Amino acid sequence: MRILVIEDDQVLHHLISKRLKEEGHSVDDCYDGEAGFDYADSMQYDCIVLDLMLPKRDGISILKELRSKGNPSPVLILTARDSIDDRVIGLDTGADDYLVKPFAFDEFSARVRALLRRGSDTKSTVLSLADLTLNTTNRKITRGERNIALTSTEYALLEYLLRNQGHVLTRSQTADHVWNYDFEYDSNVVDVYIRYLRNKIDRDFPVKLIHTIRGTGYVMRVES
Repeated sequence: MRILVIEDDQVLHHLISKRLKEEGHSVDDCYDGEAGFDYADSMQYDCIVLDLMLPKRDGISILKELRSKGNPSPVLILTARDSIDDRVIGLDTGADDYLVKPFAFDEFSARVRALLRRGSDTKSTVLSLADLTLNTTNRKITRGERNIALTSTEYALLEYLLRNQGHVLTRSQTADHVWNYDFEYDSNVVDVYIRYLRNKIDRDFPVKLIHTIRGTGYVMRVES
């Protein structure tokens, strides 16, 4: 999933970004409110991690404008403000969840996973298709009785395909969700990673799950 982190504390920002990437997410990083709003307004993220006390522009004004423009991305607020009034203001402005600093990173990860499920058609922590399963909590992947090891990018691609199973995804859609802004878009890299996935989850099985839609992209489904 593609996540935007808007946090000006560089140490905390680095730790959050590192944690999310280790969990297979694509992460865009912003350190001030103006840049954060521009990123959030330019595309729909699967989740936005938003600090309230930011240079150049505060988090509440960012959130208020995003919601006024109809941006539905789930937002997790991070803040040192722990009063009930501050939480109420954040949630009433349109935040989906609120986490007070300092926090445990296991709790942070669990809250992000919950927001990703909330924004997805698939609410379960286990994604499945035919005999393929992906557990988003422990990142364990199996097909039949075989455990499958994936790189972080392969995992992110498989999760995106499974969350959108049955839907045809273009190469540009896939790149937008699996790679971040630093990635120089080349549709060939999507094809390369699709091939990597097929070698691991399809090659040795009679039922193929990843299908090419010529001239468009890919779809994950069981075809009769």
